[in-house]
Amino acid sequence: MSGVEFGLAMIGVMLVLIALRMPIGVAMLVVGMVGYVTLNSWPALIGYLKTAAYWRFITYDLSVVPLFLLMGQFATRAGMSQALFRAAYTFLGHRRGGIAMAAVGGCAGFGAICGSSLATAATMAQVALPELRRFNYSGALATGSLAAGGTLGILIPPSVILVIYAILVEANIATMFLAAFIPGILAAIGYVLAIAVYVRINPAAGPAGERASTAARLQSLVEIWPVLLIFVLVLGGIYGGIFTPTEGAAVGAVGTGLLAVVHGGMRLNGFLDCIYGAAEATAMIFLILLGAEMFNSFLALSQIPFRAAEFIGGLGLAPILVLGVMLLLYLALGCVMDSLSMILLTMPIFFPVIAALDFGMSPDDLKIWFGIVALIVVEVGLITPPVGMNVFIINKLARDVPMLESFRGVVPFLVSDAVRVVLLIAFPVITLGLVRLVT
Repeated sequence: MSGVEFGLAMIGVMLVLIALRMPIGVAMLVVGMVGYVTLNSWPALIGYLKTAAYWRFITYDLSVVPLFLLMGQFATRAGMSQALFRAAYTFLGHRRGGIAMAAVGGCAGFGAICGSSLATAATMAQVALPELRRFNYSGALATGSLAAGGTLGILIPPSVILVIYAILVEANIATMFLAAFIPGILAAIGYVLAIAVYVRINPAAGPAGERASTAARLQSLVEIWPVLLIFVLVLGGIYGGIFTPTEGAAVGAVGTGLLAVVHGGMRLNGFLDCIYGAAEATAMIFLILLGAEMFNSFLALSQIPFRAAEFIGGLGLAPILVLGVMLLLYLALGCVMDSLSMILLTMPIFFPVIAALDFGMSPDDLKIWFGIVALIVVEVGLITPPVGMNVFIINKLARDVPMLESFRGVVPFLVSDAVRVVLLIAFPVITLGLVRLVT
């Protein structure tokens, strides 16, 4: 059996282990170690493991991960999710489907602080679901809008997944954040339009709420100004050259921590809970990173990435067709994996293939454009039937809504996502325009 054949077989073994509910980081680590020993030797594995963790985690840019996670923990304690939803509700709630639109707006705002899709979906669901129920929104629209809105967490900077992708392909983190702005805004607008079309076809699904007074709207803006201040301070400082992304994350964590104390009434126990929560999430991410490092070293020994690039290049297929196949694979992987695991598992194989094809742009632009498109499709996988992690999370919180109804509810948002992906592929300037303007 050749190295490539053995590598493909071990990928199959790993997918089976994941399907059997073995933690993804452990599955990648175990399969990677077995494959490494088989293709090399035990002494070589011991020598590699002696320094692998050190060299993987010594990367300075990785320090941004626990800081952004801590920022999200503090944001939840500060009540930012409630403030953002109330602000969106006062401006949109009086329209048909307006409360669902407000939930999407709240998800976009909270995603800018939290940076995690699953956490954004779960947090905003606890805030918005009671209001959606109070105004008799259909279960499909209520759960579908929250599941889709949660996916905005990966694109609206700061985003942990964007940081990991930038490290994997050696791209600039600040540039990746900048490139995600317009696609992220397009996503939020697309979801709002999807809700507008949905309630126009089925008005009973999203009744109009109460019209807020001018005073209430002004008060809601007063409540969210700290969120806007932190957002501008962090990203403005990064792009203004005042501090690095890691320093910006530290500033954001301190700012949201102060808000949690002043506005959220956080005390010592709450502070410790935030520290523990961020530590647990960081440990989970770093375990997956270590497993991916081991697995990717085994893949390099098997020559799969290089052989795949040679094979696809030799087929003479149009680059856009190769990209399309990869994006379909991401949708399929979304049934069994979270976003981070998909990126860590596939990028060592997919990116060399993409880099070898001619998309008519520079290598740096290609890294940015492909990363944004891939990350969007990865998130779409989280709401794609028959298994979508965001849909399962929201459905678990809305116990009275059948799962089938929740999946029907995400269909309009999947249509919106498909249109957006086609636009980003057809017009790379949507992703790259702001980067070229600023840099």
